[in-house]
Amino acid sequence: MLARMTPLSLTPTFSLLLHRHRRLVHRSLIDLPFSYSSPHCFSPKPTSVLHFHFLYRPPHATTTRSSSPSFTPVAAAGGALLQDAGATAAVLAGAYCLVLAFETLTEREVIKQNLSRKLVHISSGLLFAISWPIFRELLRGPLYYVLILIFCSLVFWRESPVGVITLAMMCAGDGVADIMGRRFGSVKLPYNQQKSWVGSISMFIFGFLISIGMLYYYSALGYFQLDWMSAIQRVAFVALLSTVVESLPTTETVDDNISVPLTSMVAAYLSFGF
Repeated sequence: MLARMTPLSLTPTFSLLLHRHRRLVHRSLIDLPFSYSSPHCFSPKPTSVLHFHFLYRPPHATTTRSSSPSFTPVAAAGGALLQDAGATAAVLAGAYCLVLAFETLTEREVIKQNLSRKLVHISSGLLFAISWPIFRELLRGPLYYVLILIFCSLVFWRESPVGVITLAMMCAGDGVADIMGRRFGSVKLPYNQQKSWVGSISMFIFGFLISIGMLYYYSALGYFQLDWMSAIQRVAFVALLSTVVESLPTTETVDDNISVPLTSMVAAYLSFGF
């Protein structure tokens, strides 16, 4: 029997035995406090691995509390909101106390004004970095909101109606749409059950009216002159396009805090040409 067995026929048998041998060796090495890491030496088995989490804290608390029957996503969102609100209040109070302390030292001539300014520059940045762990998560919506405000101020300022219309649609239009939609938005849009007809109509009306009012305000101050018949038509187009974009389903990465102002900005720039 053995004489008729060739090396080729013995290959599956040796492979099975070798596989079992490797599994036994692997199990024995797992139980040892040392793991074989190189052909020449043994190294201690690592006890922990350092992970880097971008934008959010590691959800350790969520995984342990989710097994509780009283834990719900609504309760988690409420707790996160309260924690972030408290953290914001604490950071604002700390920043105010920091500036007040250096201002007091400067007035009493304990330190010079130039030194005080530099110390505020150093300590405020460190205070900002130290405060990150006390927040539950990065509030992307408010962050995007502030970034759009800064961008419109730097690029358009008050000599162009583009920035004025963009801010009016983002602040008044989108803001009123959310309020009216939550209060009276029982009839939902057929392509987005998170948005309502009342909210979309409110966004168009208030975004259009506030934009016209802001344009009239800046025009009265002499920053730019407009052909009002043409301007009304262009603003209506921007408001309509922004309303349609706001009504579309959003994702976790891109929401209407980005899509609405960018749409308004591009549409207003193309409509007014400056």
